[in-house]
Amino acid sequence: MAAGGVARRRALPLIFDWSDAQTVDITLDRPKPRETLRASWRNNGPRQWPAAFGRAWPGLLLAVVIAVASAFVAESRGGPTLLYALLLGMALNPVAMEGKARPGVDLAARNVLRAGVALLGARITFEQIGTLGWRGAALIVAGIVVTITFGIVAARALRLSRRLGVLTGGATAICGASAAIAIATVLPRDDKSDRELIFTIAGITLLSTLAMILYPLIVTAARLDPHQAGLFLGGTIHDVAQVVGAGYSISPDTGDFAVLAKLLRVAMLLPVVVAISLALRHRFRRVETRRGSDPLLPRFLLVFAALVLAGSFGLVPAAAGAALNAIARACLVVAIAAVGLKTSPLELKRVGARAFALLVIEAAALAAFVLGAQFVIAPGAS
Repeated sequence: MAAGGVARRRALPLIFDWSDAQTVDITLDRPKPRETLRASWRNNGPRQWPAAFGRAWPGLLLAVVIAVASAFVAESRGGPTLLYALLLGMALNPVAMEGKARPGVDLAARNVLRAGVALLGARITFEQIGTLGWRGAALIVAGIVVTITFGIVAARALRLSRRLGVLTGGATAICGASAAIAIATVLPRDDKSDRELIFTIAGITLLSTLAMILYPLIVTAARLDPHQAGLFLGGTIHDVAQVVGAGYSISPDTGDFAVLAKLLRVAMLLPVVVAISLALRHRFRRVETRRGSDPLLPRFLLVFAALVLAGSFGLVPAAAGAALNAIARACLVVAIAAVGLKTSPLELKRVGARAFALLVIEAAALAAFVLGAQFVIAPGAS
């Protein structure tokens, strides 16, 4: 423990070496201002909740208004709702961070975000995953592991933080913006964290749109059958909407296989986030700042797993599953609006061209791996 009650990390071995990130501040006697509201909600009991809500509602309301506006623009003009929420939030950053909105914005960027990730489990069942067959499933899982590992190595080669390598690699490998949001909740935090998350979501959204246009051309040039094409598209394109657009633009069978492959990638979100959380737990000697802090598995991941199990055993009716999925999407849009409110557009310049190059390299590596495997897996193999 260093002077002033601040714990500092040790140099860490292997690929999860965070030595190039800034020191994580876990001060015992001087909580950060953005943590004060969360501590009030968590520690002071129900009697203090009205007062806590009184401080939070301006920021929460602002994030909700931005989310509604983003959804309206996306529906009327087309385009990704999350990206619009990011941009609108960033545009209002100077106003939000200087007034009464800040406590609620901080709450939305963390708690509402985790609630949205947890509810994503309602869209996944084991039956959906099993339809791909064991070879297709093995290919998807291998692609995720290879991409995340490659992202860490590439980040080091580009002299970027390993945290950014894990964040971008996981977002590329799994499900784009949703994966970036979930992974960011368990990574070490410093003054760069929100900026890197914003950059990753914006970059992933752009690359996913380009992939939806370009990857069907690759499928045609490589003469892949519907099963192979579906594995390639579903195993490489970041966002579900773009997977649907690319797959069904080729054929209905290709679209069906692509969606199933994408669902498996989404299902891998839980084990990947748990693995990262456990890796960090074993490589950091953290000081417990309050009772119940630093759980082995964050509660939102347990809720995610419970919903997957419940849906797999038929305990979640179709209507309830659809409602939970809609709520999850709404929570994520509100949370990303809040993250945008916390991030100055000028700060994105500090991320640099090397970070965007990292995203491009990771996407190319994943596409090359999955495409190359199509010539190893027999057509229609299961």
